[in-house]
Amino acid sequence: MVGILIVAHGTLGESLIHCASHVTGQRPPNLMQIGISVHDDPQSILPQAIRLVKQLDQGDGVLVLSDIYGATPCNIAAKLVIPGKVAGIAGVNLPMLVRALTYRNEPLPKLVNKALSGGTEGIIPFTPDYENAATGS
Repeated sequence: MVGILIVAHGTLGESLIHCASHVTGQRPPNLMQIGISVHDDPQSILPQAIRLVKQLDQGDGVLVLSDIYGATPCNIAAKLVIPGKVAGIAGVNLPMLVRALTYRNEPLPKLVNKALSGGTEGIIPFTPDYENAATGS
């Protein structure tokens, strides 16, 4: 099973885990997060992140998900990437996380592709098929 680490601003990672737990019916195993605040020193967070990656790796690798490409959490996450062993994706959202959890028994490269497709395919416009409660029409 591929381990998953979310490195994101504030409480976003824990909130995503909470929502994914709701969707799946339980808190998924081998899933952790690090929340980065404005007061955190990235160099002091990096050793903690490295420890978590080692803890999460059960031999199948680790997928590191971050929120905004180029922001501090993503810059920390990028330092964790080891080709073939630790992969990283920026732009984490709930559909991406749920897809990653669903396919985490696949090899890491396939999991990366599944997570990417879940993240992008989960962003779609929708319109209601029923009476609009806000306008009454």
